[in-house]
Amino acid sequence: MKLPAPRGRLAVAITLLCVAALLWTIRLRAQNVQLGSVKLPAGFEIRIYARVPQARQMALSPDGTLFVGTRDEGKVFAVKDGSGGPGAIVEIARGLDMPNGVAIRDGALYVAEVSRVWRYDAIESHLANPPKPVLVREFPKDHHHGWKFIAFGPDGLLYVPVGAPCNICQPEPMYAAIHRMRPDGSGFETFARGIRNTVGFDWQPGTKDLWFTDNGRDMLGDEVPPDELDRAPRPGMDFGYPTCHGRNVSDPELGRRRPCSATTPPAVELGPHVAALGMRFYTGKAFPEKYRQGIFIAEHGSWNRSHKIGYRVTFVPIKNGDPAGYETFAEGWLQGERAWGRPVDVLVMPDGSMLVSDDYAGVIYQITYRG
Repeated sequence: MKLPAPRGRLAVAITLLCVAALLWTIRLRAQNVQLGSVKLPAGFEIRIYARVPQARQMALSPDGTLFVGTRDEGKVFAVKDGSGGPGAIVEIARGLDMPNGVAIRDGALYVAEVSRVWRYDAIESHLANPPKPVLVREFPKDHHHGWKFIAFGPDGLLYVPVGAPCNICQPEPMYAAIHRMRPDGSGFETFARGIRNTVGFDWQPGTKDLWFTDNGRDMLGDEVPPDELDRAPRPGMDFGYPTCHGRNVSDPELGRRRPCSATTPPAVELGPHVAALGMRFYTGKAFPEKYRQGIFIAEHGSWNRSHKIGYRVTFVPIKNGDPAGYETFAEGWLQGERAWGRPVDVLVMPDGSMLVSDDYAGVIYQITYRG
């Protein structure tokens, strides 16, 4: 194709420079992984499991293939066994709109981009040549809180959140909620409301209650409101947004519409603006007893506080089915006011180790306990 000169050549040159700069930035971040800076409880070790650009949500297949979504990268990757060193990665899809969410069901890979959920059938038999995806369902196209975490619940339904299309507003019913549907997209229904932006959830062993993280609103100051860890034992619950934040922070703009007592308070108030994302119950047996059945949370880190907070993995112990604390498990990605990594998701492996994705450094870590 003949390009107009010189404007066409200049546009191409600028595009190539931008792409080169992005690739160079990603490469520098990957080279700047500072494992020695990560502080863990005694007996724990951390290593690199795989190098995946902008690694976000993770899903492990029964056959051991790790699927990884991204956000701005627009790609989905598969990682083949990284237990003996950084695993080989295979590109499954590209050109998607923030494909953060991945889930596995009956041999099919489900991928959630901003406005659509896709299904790649028999994916592990076609890693080198992925099949054409099947459209499962469409969603709103808003990019504000549009990236999605998805997972199949104990009921066999696919849970898909739609975040609020704003910092603070009274959204339409589709927004600020967690929905669920059958694997083919039918039977769509809203499970919970009043949720500003969840990018991580899991079901409690035994009770099968849904627990999820929620990011609090911005622009109310450094210390208000807290992020949340919420519990939804049944459908139909409302967790407060946009009128109430945390347990009792009435929104200064919309709070007069209803009191906080009319909504469900969080199970745990997390740090303010820590950007709590992926969370999982620890179902393994390799970690010490105190971690069994507890919740690990990836805190991506604040962007609008005077002093940064988050950039760590935290832990909420569970005793008699209820939360019994909130503590730092792994930290060191934030050095002063500069971060070299940002945890996004956590995943418990069959051997009891735990993976942590990092979209800033472009790696997936494996945390093991040696005792």
